[in-house]
Amino acid sequence: MTNRRTVQLVVVVLLLPLLAFAAAAQNPKHDAQLKTVRGVVVDKSENPVSASVVFLKNARTNQVKSYIADGQGNFRFSGLDPNSDYEVHAEKDGAKSQTRNVSSFDTRMDIVLNLKLAPKKS
Repeated sequence: MTNRRTVQLVVVVLLLPLLAFAAAAQNPKHDAQLKTVRGVVVDKSENPVSASVVFLKNARTNQVKSYIADGQGNFRFSGLDPNSDYEVHAEKDGAKSQTRNVSSFDTRMDIVLNLKLAPKKS
C-alpha cells in the first residue's frame, strides 16, 4: 500500500509542472491583452517614406525598439505592455517626426499613429 502511494505521489509531482506549462501556453486571453502600435511614415506632402527608422521608447523602462518602415512606409510594434506609456517618432536623412505618446490609459489594443517627417531645421 505504501509503495503504491509513493508511485502516485511521484506521478503527480512530475505531471503538475507539465500541466501548468500547457495551461500557460494556451492562454489566448493573455496575448489578446497586449497592445499593437502601427502606422505609416509620410513626408510633408503625405507621400509614404520607405526605409525610415521608427523608434518606440517604453517610458517606464526606457527600453527603445526600432523598426525600419517597409516600401509603403508601414511600421508595426506588437506585443506591447498595456500598462506602460510609450513615445514614438520616426527619422530619415536628418528629417524627424514629432514624438507621439501612447498612454497606458488608452484602452485601444490596436493603435494607429501616422508620423509625418519634417525637414531638419538649420
